[in-house]
Amino acid sequence: MTLYLLRRVLLAVVTLWILSIIVFFAGQVLPGDPGRAVLGPFAAERAVRAYDHQLGVDRPLLVQYFGWIGGLLHGNMGTSYTYRSPVEPFIASALANSGKLALLALVIIVPLGIAGGVVAAVYSGRIIDRVISLSGLAGSTVPEFVSGIVLILVFGIALKALPITAATDPGASFADQLDHLILPVIPLVLVLFGYIARMARAGTVEALDSDYARTAVLKGLRRRTMIRRHILRNSLLPTITVIATQTGYLIGGLVVVETLFNYQGIGRLIFNAANGKDFPMLEAGVLVIGVVYMVATLIADVLYTALSPRLRVGAAS
Repeated sequence: MTLYLLRRVLLAVVTLWILSIIVFFAGQVLPGDPGRAVLGPFAAERAVRAYDHQLGVDRPLLVQYFGWIGGLLHGNMGTSYTYRSPVEPFIASALANSGKLALLALVIIVPLGIAGGVVAAVYSGRIIDRVISLSGLAGSTVPEFVSGIVLILVFGIALKALPITAATDPGASFADQLDHLILPVIPLVLVLFGYIARMARAGTVEALDSDYARTAVLKGLRRRTMIRRHILRNSLLPTITVIATQTGYLIGGLVVVETLFNYQGIGRLIFNAANGKDFPMLEAGVLVIGVVYMVATLIADVLYTALSPRLRVGAAS
């Protein structure tokens, strides 16, 4: 297991290095000029060139890249072109906000999706299976901005039951923050429930048709006991991978939800950085999301291996 984890960590480091190359050079091909974006369209050309020189964006690309990587290795993510201050506080604050939203969504989605998938598998082919499957499919096909707008119009404006913005004042209580995050979480639950439920259903159906499940039934185990002891341990293995992938999405891919509900998350921060040609903010934000994806995938691999003896033997050999 230790050797397996070391290999996975090494692979994650190599992947992040490749991601840093892609992110850096992709940021350089974005149209526009950082100096012009910061100083505005009416600034003199000489002032723009002088500001570009001050930022160092007129240096060779390889020099800029190795300077950026060297700073990252020393814990320095760079200085924001737009705010003219270190990037780290903005990334940390936005990541914390996105983490709150993602955690609340996962707390709701994971048990709901797994329970829905298992129930659908147990009653495969019956009405309850069709209802759960069709509900998940319908929810996953509705874009977040559509369901979000409907929720704002119904619960925020018509009924005035919930706040229409996710932003709260500094120092707001936990209950107040939770109240503001309810509406933004619902579109995420609608979209992701279908994915998790389908994977849980497929894994459970396969496990129920396995030899060990039939052996457990022949031994006289009650169906509920058999599902709890033998089926879930194996049927949820593919679901773990899906949940890990969706965790990365929940952290960094919520630009639409964060914009719609005026929430200062990392997805919106990256989007604004790309629009403002704020390359240090953009590159640091994307790289942080890459780290989140890597950590979530590594945790999923560890859980996958821990739950599957066959994989533990393969990892040790």
